[in-house]
Amino acid sequence: MTSSFVLLVVAKAPVPGLAKTRLCPPATPAQSAEIAAAALLDTLDAVCAVPGAEPVVAMTGDLGAAARSAEIGRALRRATVVPQRGWDFGARLANAHADAAAVHAGLPILQIGMDTPQVTPASLAAAIAPVRHGEHDSVLGPAEDGGWWALGLAEPRHAQVLAGVPMSRDDTGERTLRALRRCGLRPASAVRLSDVDTMADARAVAAACPDGRFAHAVAAVGGRAVA
Repeated sequence: MTSSFVLLVVAKAPVPGLAKTRLCPPATPAQSAEIAAAALLDTLDAVCAVPGAEPVVAMTGDLGAAARSAEIGRALRRATVVPQRGWDFGARLANAHADAAAVHAGLPILQIGMDTPQVTPASLAAAIAPVRHGEHDSVLGPAEDGGWWALGLAEPRHAQVLAGVPMSRDDTGERTLRALRRCGLRPASAVRLSDVDTMADARAVAAACPDGRFAHAVAAVGGRAVA
């Protein structure tokens, strides 16, 4: 099948003590890293199963010290891996788009993180559809916490607007939407999702995807079963 877009995953090595620290307590640092690793692996499975998508992963952190490092390493062989670069998260996101575009020139990009393991191949294809079909030049997927979980761009150069948007705030989504509109884009809206910051988030997301690695990793914390 001919490639029709890039699916860009921005990821961090799930190192105990550095990954998903807001899950502690009740999770231990090791359990939090296991949850993060499971989220990344489930996300990569979904990304690599999307028809017509070219998977690219912008990675940071010490994968050798990460939970499930060998399994993650095998999963990454299915994608093109580029290092994250930049002075803050907004700049790293913008540079990740530029680096993905350099590898796969001329293709639109849908960028996600590793905090929404409930995504499926169908939901990812639906998120980028307005851009792929020429109905919109961009798409933004809002997150329940006021941020966003997905950004699709017909022209990856427009990702440079992210370098000026404060990240990890309850108004990051609205600020990103305004930045896109200021540069002349007409963003569509993808489905709203919850990403994983707290254990309450993790349990809610696990309930939405009960059969994946993520749900099993969450269920291991405190011995509670996934609803």
